[in-house]
Amino acid sequence: MTDRTERTPSAFRLNLEQQKNRAKDLLRAAKAGEKDALARIIAARARATAASTTGATLKLADAQFVIARELRFASWAKLKAHIASMERERTAIAQVQPAPDGNIKTLHVRCGHDIQNTLKDAAFTGDFYPHITPYCQGPVTNGPDRHELMARFIAEGFGGVLTDSKPLDYESVLASELRQDELLECSADDYERVVIWMEYDSYDQLALARLLAHYANASKPRVLELIVADEFPGGDRFVGVGQLPPEALRMLWATRKPVSDAQLALGREVWNALTSPDPRRLAAIARSGTPALPVMAPVLLRQLRELPYTGNGMSFTERLILQILAEEVSLTLDKLFWTLMKREPLFFIGDAGVARVVREMERAVEPPVLRTIETPGERLFRNQLTLTQAGRDVLSGTRDWHSMKPPSRWVGGVHVQPSLSGWRWDEEKREAVWNER
Repeated sequence: MTDRTERTPSAFRLNLEQQKNRAKDLLRAAKAGEKDALARIIAARARATAASTTGATLKLADAQFVIARELRFASWAKLKAHIASMERERTAIAQVQPAPDGNIKTLHVRCGHDIQNTLKDAAFTGDFYPHITPYCQGPVTNGPDRHELMARFIAEGFGGVLTDSKPLDYESVLASELRQDELLECSADDYERVVIWMEYDSYDQLALARLLAHYANASKPRVLELIVADEFPGGDRFVGVGQLPPEALRMLWATRKPVSDAQLALGREVWNALTSPDPRRLAAIARSGTPALPVMAPVLLRQLRELPYTGNGMSFTERLILQILAEEVSLTLDKLFWTLMKREPLFFIGDAGVARVVREMERAVEPPVLRTIETPGERLFRNQLTLTQAGRDVLSGTRDWHSMKPPSRWVGGVHVQPSLSGWRWDEEKREAVWNER
């Protein structure tokens, strides 16, 4: 997703002896009656009672089970097996064994550069293709000007967003967008195998829909495979494959599966609905549960929640930002971002995306947020943010956000204009409805 949402791989590089020692420490603390230790055991053993986790009844196996569950394993045995697999892959890398993808000419496709170097460190030898267009935020259309619209959005919306510097060069961005599609068009002819690496978040899954739609409508490589990582056990919350060490990518490689005809058809259907100016078809696909790719349905719902809500006209992200600011007298944009990441039910945008949303809200006739630059030239993420009276009015529902004339924006193919009329999202019905006022 973005550099600021990634962590070092150490939290996912587990050591068995360390985990054994952690279990022993937990057992000693629980036997001594320490409340935190007992609470951890009760939380991990949902059916246990306080009486069953007091003192002498506890065994080392109880503590090991807690450690395993806290690292997101079903059992201690599965934790041990996972660590053994990681160690085997590290050994394979160290011994320079044959490349996992070395048997045929392979292209690795990813919606960013985050694993490009890690794949090399893991001894993969295939080529790397980043497909990095932010379909979760920008204008996503199928018209002849689709590349120009997206390039303009990227250049103006993200250029300098973190440093208050000049916007990106539009012509360079446009050339990059066109080149990206050219490489995609050639991929089936140039490679015997294409492997798509994706996660469960909106950025990845909408890029996946674009890729699947392409291969559904054009020729596909002899081997087309998919890796969807929605979890990986470790000491941190799993955000994406960019967090993982090289040996973990080799383990994920073993989970790849052929892309099915049903998945290709779903990708084409999702893409056609996403690029439409009428969001109702996308809502219907989301409600279907997308059985060919179950991870897609919640992403589509999250995307639709960026439409103006029927209540106050704000998107889910805009409303969440105001709710966080309402709880603080003042906080930096950096703190806002990390708080937002903790509360976001499904990762949607990264740091640059959040900064862009804040700066767009500032452009309204009556801004709901006030950004204070305490030191001239300081980085944007150090700026202080406060909620204005207009923001409190919108948050309480006494005023509609669109009455304050926010700038226009895009949700897929829907062009959201600063008007009380237009498409809105009804969360209760999970349906897009036309608002006429």
